[in-house]
Amino acid sequence: MAIKIVADSSCDLTDEMKKEMNVDIAPLTLQLGDKSFIDDESLDVKHYVKEMGECEVAPKTACPSPDDYMKRYEGPESVFVVTLSNHLSGSYNSAVLAKNMFLEEVENKFIHVFDSLSASAGETVIVMKINELAKLNISEAEIVKKVTKFIKEMKTFFILENLEHLAKAGRLNPVVAKVASMLSIKPIMAGDEGTIKLFEKVRGYKKALRRLVDIIGEEGTNLQEKVLGIAHCNCLERALEFKEEVLKKYNFKDIVVVEMAGLSSTYADDGGIVIAF
Repeated sequence: MAIKIVADSSCDLTDEMKKEMNVDIAPLTLQLGDKSFIDDESLDVKHYVKEMGECEVAPKTACPSPDDYMKRYEGPESVFVVTLSNHLSGSYNSAVLAKNMFLEEVENKFIHVFDSLSASAGETVIVMKINELAKLNISEAEIVKKVTKFIKEMKTFFILENLEHLAKAGRLNPVVAKVASMLSIKPIMAGDEGTIKLFEKVRGYKKALRRLVDIIGEEGTNLQEKVLGIAHCNCLERALEFKEEVLKKYNFKDIVVVEMAGLSSTYADDGGIVIAF
């Protein structure tokens, strides 16, 4: 089956992965004060994160427009779309509106939009799952059924060095962020049906990463059948060390390490890590 995968720029992938899986990215727009950045291949993420740290106001983001999505729905392939959690962004609604508008003009076309109920590495492993299933030559309906089940069972966790931007953007209770900073606590956060919740509090980043390794075993099932996605913001060495610790304890089908693009970096900030499986 010939397919195209469309995702918003919260889906963190390498250039090789985009090419291999035929993924077309609809970029979000990032706003720092009076400066706008398009979250595409041209964005210098390290420079953007540096500017974000120097900006006095909270960063803002804008989801892709329906027109941004419609352009990516063109072509002969069946289209599967993966977006940020509907609870975190308008990206899902924009993609669905684009689908409805597109199908008014082109009736004989398969388009399905998945709400990832996640972000970053969560979208990464969903895209990989779609690609894996498409190679089995099963129907579009069967892919939708299996991926929907996968999304419901998927686990997303993350540890951030700095919770300031997440709190300023309204994604986290500012009191939690302030207390964590004062006490040098590194909260382990988790996806919760598309929203973000505090999963556990650990003092110190290294301890938090070690605890996260244990949580994988406590929360995960059938890991040998799953891919672990690890997304990092300017901390490749930390991500690789985490991968090595995971390999000592678990037998994942595969582990992929990707660098965050602009959207994920906006909330994860320098040193942040997001995992999904």
